[in-house]
Amino acid sequence: MSSQTDVQVQKIRAIGLTVTNCHRSLEFYTQALLFELVSDITVEGQDYSDLEGVTGAKIRIITLRLGDELIELREYLNIQGKPIPSDSQSNDLWFQHLAIVVSDMDRAYAHLRSFSIEPISVTPQTIPHENKASGSVRAFKFKDSDGHDLELIWFPPDKGQDKWHQNSDRLFLGIDHSAIAISNTEQSLHFYRDLLGMQIDSRSVNWRATQSRLDNLPGAEVKITALRPVQGGVGIELLDYILPGKGRPMPSDWKSYDIAHMQIELVVNNLEQLVDKLRRNGVQFVSPRIVQFSDRSFPYKQGCLVKDPDGHGVLLIVE
Repeated sequence: MSSQTDVQVQKIRAIGLTVTNCHRSLEFYTQALLFELVSDITVEGQDYSDLEGVTGAKIRIITLRLGDELIELREYLNIQGKPIPSDSQSNDLWFQHLAIVVSDMDRAYAHLRSFSIEPISVTPQTIPHENKASGSVRAFKFKDSDGHDLELIWFPPDKGQDKWHQNSDRLFLGIDHSAIAISNTEQSLHFYRDLLGMQIDSRSVNWRATQSRLDNLPGAEVKITALRPVQGGVGIELLDYILPGKGRPMPSDWKSYDIAHMQIELVVNNLEQLVDKLRRNGVQFVSPRIVQFSDRSFPYKQGCLVKDPDGHGVLLIVE
């Protein structure tokens, strides 16, 4: 096991979403979900273009905080990306959502419904108690104005991280994980666990009518593997749909400026070593090189964007 701990992911710094319009997304996330503004910068030049694999990129990046967690709304100011397919389903392999923890599902759902959202779930669903890993968890899935998938999640006292059970007067508490649709659990575990050094937190199978209503996917049965980095915090959930089976693969021509693009920012302890290891293992690179940032206002010093086995964006960084 020691070879796995030499270089590894320490934590998730933030989750980036490509958006059509920063103003519109900022309004939605701050008002409907009560995120707070951290920073608003615009970047351009060769380094940022190389990082994202986009020629001549000019990107406005708005960083928002909810509890301890960060997201980045990223608008390409000079390139119009493709929209997310309107018929997207949870088992399509580009599916990725953020799970936002709430202290009171009924109040959070009522607050959210006063904004224009596109629901995926019929109403908030309660996972049956016989499901050992997630019994009695309540969840509701919906889409933001760009079609990005989001989930409200409420944990009963015996589930979820301790931090979600501290007394808080806040309604929206933070981000527990990002869930991604995958084609093969073992293939994804090779990438996230064996190469990146993340650890399995739990495994479960969710099915029956509850999952179908949650996903708006008839007969849904999904194998879920939850991973967390060594320092804890935000995790990644691998969603391997057994029924109705795998959805459509991510088109190979999708770029960082296309609206379906999300990138999980993983803080690593040694980027050069990790990049060398990933190259030896045939991982797909978006960045042609490790990009060094000397700009002190930028949140990290080094970055390199790669794709996981199903094409999800993974940004490896050194803070």
